[in-house]
Amino acid sequence: MADDNDLIGATEFIKDRLYFATLRSKPKSTANTHYFSTDEEFVYENFYADFGPLNLAMLYRYCCKLNKKLKSFTLTRKRIVHYTSFDQRKRANAAVLIGAYAVIYLKKTPEEAYRALISGSNASYLPFRDASFGNCTYNLTVLDCLQGIRKALQHGFLNFETFDVNEYEHYERVENGDLNWIVPGKLLAFSGPHPKSKIENGYPLHAPEAYFPYFRKHNVTNIVRLNKKIYDAKRFTDARFDHYDLFFVDGSTPSDVITRRFLHICESTDGAVAVHCKAGLGRTGTLIGCYLMKHYRFTAAEAIAWIRICRPGSIIGPQQHYLEEKQASLWAHGDIHRSKQRQYEDRSVPHLISSMDNLSINTSIFKSHSLDQNDLGMTQGDKLRALKGRRQPRSATTGAIRLEDMKIHTSFSLEAITEVIYI
Repeated sequence: MADDNDLIGATEFIKDRLYFATLRSKPKSTANTHYFSTDEEFVYENFYADFGPLNLAMLYRYCCKLNKKLKSFTLTRKRIVHYTSFDQRKRANAAVLIGAYAVIYLKKTPEEAYRALISGSNASYLPFRDASFGNCTYNLTVLDCLQGIRKALQHGFLNFETFDVNEYEHYERVENGDLNWIVPGKLLAFSGPHPKSKIENGYPLHAPEAYFPYFRKHNVTNIVRLNKKIYDAKRFTDARFDHYDLFFVDGSTPSDVITRRFLHICESTDGAVAVHCKAGLGRTGTLIGCYLMKHYRFTAAEAIAWIRICRPGSIIGPQQHYLEEKQASLWAHGDIHRSKQRQYEDRSVPHLISSMDNLSINTSIFKSHSLDQNDLGMTQGDKLRALKGRRQPRSATTGAIRLEDMKIHTSFSLEAITEVIYI
């Protein structure tokens, strides 16, 4: 039967029930087999030559779609085949989707899911790359993505029972704040605020005040700025947020001092920390990656994978190699930190103890380098933010978003932006 021929070499995830196949042409469903593809439904929005992995909302929608098929009465007796094409980029993204489903819902280990994906006649998968303009110097594999997802599951960062896909898709839009949670309730990545809410070259810019209602609702108590000083930090501090400047050059890696200071800030507050650079991708993702490695023992690859699934385009160029180089030392510092934390738990210490016990934290020591004020021209962050600003929203979710927390009672906002943000 032709029906059976299409399944030769296919990956079996549930015996006689769920399969994954790479096919050269679109198959027709039969009395015994139901075929479906998501290659054209879930499409990665690239910056340059990057092509995946697909974001958290797409993974969620895929899992809902597949669960619905598996529970469908009309498909009860049919084999369900997720098929993809020989387009290597689409194939890699499809593999992450079904592999992640196997990890999340079928309780397979990432290694088991990946072994299934490369079994039989299945070739290996094209590795993902960063969102830089230049040559690819770091490969992120399908297995790395599955391991990052499993680690996020283990630590409670990923819970599709409570995940609000409409909220995720709303706030990731540049006109709505361009923000994503990486560690829910603790670390939020967002695009850098501007002195005034306006639209510049087609890109919506938001003043600090635009974020106040959302930050207060979600217990964000600290803001960390990594780029040059575009807005006055006093606007955050006057609103009773703590604000820190930890500047380093766009596209570069942080010094050890910057990294230690960032980790100490995160460890010294019970609230959430909102981190931004220019686009909230490269520098922001790099320091958040350090936190994941120190506190949750993510490998560098797992951290890069998870952060990119939450916020595509994050961690660029040399920043990828920096995380690899820092993994061992951050794991060691994390072990020391947890040991100290256990020792002090019975003493009701109000804040986590960091390995920098003698560091005095105040805003004056975080004043940016002189480069901060002289950083002229179009930076990598400017270009990435401009590219993101051109994207169109998903039509499926337009108008379906709850935004009670974004009703603002200030008069600074630009009318064109308030129509979208402050519904």
